[in-house]
Amino acid sequence: MQLDHNNLPYHIPALLPQSLQALDLKPDGIYVDATFGGGGHSRAVVEQLGSNGHLYSFDQDKEAVDRAFTDDRFTMIHGNFRFISNFLRFYGVRGGVDGLLADLGVSFHHFDDPERGFSFRADGPLDMRMNQTARLTAAELLNNAPEEKLTSVLRDYGELRQARRIARAIIDHRSSRQLKTTADLLSVITPYIDPRQEKKELAMTFQALRIEVNGELDALNALLSQSLEVLKPGGRLAIITYHSLEDRLVKNFMKTGSFSGERRTDFFGRDLSPFKLLTSKPIIPDAEETAANPRSRSAKLRVAVKLNTSDNG
Repeated sequence: MQLDHNNLPYHIPALLPQSLQALDLKPDGIYVDATFGGGGHSRAVVEQLGSNGHLYSFDQDKEAVDRAFTDDRFTMIHGNFRFISNFLRFYGVRGGVDGLLADLGVSFHHFDDPERGFSFRADGPLDMRMNQTARLTAAELLNNAPEEKLTSVLRDYGELRQARRIARAIIDHRSSRQLKTTADLLSVITPYIDPRQEKKELAMTFQALRIEVNGELDALNALLSQSLEVLKPGGRLAIITYHSLEDRLVKNFMKTGSFSGERRTDFFGRDLSPFKLLTSKPIIPDAEETAANPRSRSAKLRVAVKLNTSDNG
């Protein structure tokens, strides 16, 4: 059966009420939604703003940008959130923002459209680019990267124990025939996938390639680092993650201000973390939400407030 992509939701926002509460929205506040996607979070934020409040939303995917709504309190920015500081300066934001939200999940549209190549569930070109003007595609990566590079991508970003064997199989296959479609890739890697957890390991393989193609963890590092610059003291940082690699970075950064999670102190032993965690454990969807939106089940929301430098002692 052919899917009618025009009638599918672009994206259903995860943890929407919890995200709004995390931002502690003020009617005249200035906020950032770093991941516009289908616009669910952005619309809900704008609805709570007064005439002097404003939301700046980012998305690197033109298809998402083209779906943006129009409102005097809203600015849509076609760009990668890794450049958030530069964009906000360009748009004249001075003095920082009151809250920054990022929902790092892949939009439903990306998974459901075979032409984007994000899912193993339908045959399509090995693309996987969030930004369709970017040079690197999954096909380019698979057909040209050295074996060591492919191994590290699959091991580090997919956490696959059989990463080296899969990489070797890809190298052997491409020596006679290029990988062009998701079906081509599945034909090569499926013999090395544990049939007892086939869906999980295939998803992890596609996740690994997507992360590399889009430089997702580097972009997240950049966003978190720049959050210190763009947030006002007292500003809220709310990040929704979907896998352990993202969540570990966010947890460490919010807890210590470093990606390693190493606690830093001053000469007197006082904590130098620039944030105060507002959630000791991540906020996760309840049973009602996961029943209505099964794709939200792996979502984790972490929230922190930026401290005044004087708050650290």
